[in-house]
Amino acid sequence: MDIVLALKALIMGLVEGFTEFLPISSTGHLILAEHLLGFQGMEEKMKVFEIVIQAGAMLAVIWEFRARILAVLTGLGDPKQQRFAINVLIAFLPAAVLGVLFNKAIKQVLFAPVPVALAFIIGGFVILWVEKRAKDNPGVARINSVDDLTVVDALKIGIAQAFALIPGTSRSGATIMGSMIFGLSRKVATEFSFFLAIPTLIGATVYSLYKERALLSAADLPLFTIGTVSAFISAFLCVRWLLRYISSHTFTVFAWYRIAFGVLVLVTAYTGTIVWAD
Repeated sequence: MDIVLALKALIMGLVEGFTEFLPISSTGHLILAEHLLGFQGMEEKMKVFEIVIQAGAMLAVIWEFRARILAVLTGLGDPKQQRFAINVLIAFLPAAVLGVLFNKAIKQVLFAPVPVALAFIIGGFVILWVEKRAKDNPGVARINSVDDLTVVDALKIGIAQAFALIPGTSRSGATIMGSMIFGLSRKVATEFSFFLAIPTLIGATVYSLYKERALLSAADLPLFTIGTVSAFISAFLCVRWLLRYISSHTFTVFAWYRIAFGVLVLVTAYTGTIVWAD
């Protein structure tokens, strides 16, 4: 195995794991990492690689919340577990349906420097607004447990997640901010975004791998394994850290980071330093 290529796979996995569940857009960071690591000319192969390592991040969430997931799977006769499972499914559907229908068109039109940068920047200001709203109205959060969600709440959160189909928006950012707008506490919004990530990432991974199946090769298995394992470990650490962080902090720091990153996208795209479009 090429040691340099293995190291690059390791770094890409770390980037995926550390950014997938933070409201900062893993896609934008993977594009940047891909460019800096010199993957030019390997775009098609990298599409498959990024799909595979995304599964590593998903497995980290499954492991972290394995007790609740097992309780749901073994207790579907319990109304409480039924309601939770149904809510996750309902929240998953809008992005799934719209993704299948419009994903290709969205990438063709919006996967360009200016739209990506604007998504970063606008998303940052949305986070600042949501956090200011929460600060000015301490009682705005009416849901303090994932078990208190209604079907209507789940549908609204699912619609919010669908905005993440826009490159640069961030799936976790859209889900968490949408949840807080609709009355979930910061902690519950974050937890539900983790649970919602499971069917969302499974669906996206299976669908994307099926579409790109012609690019799969057994020869790539060692590199895919390195990237997936590193994504799993980094995502697991990130999830643990984020759950502790939000207990005493807001998402404001991520908002300013998004705005700065958006400016970086514009500057590097304008100067030709990084080719952000497919």
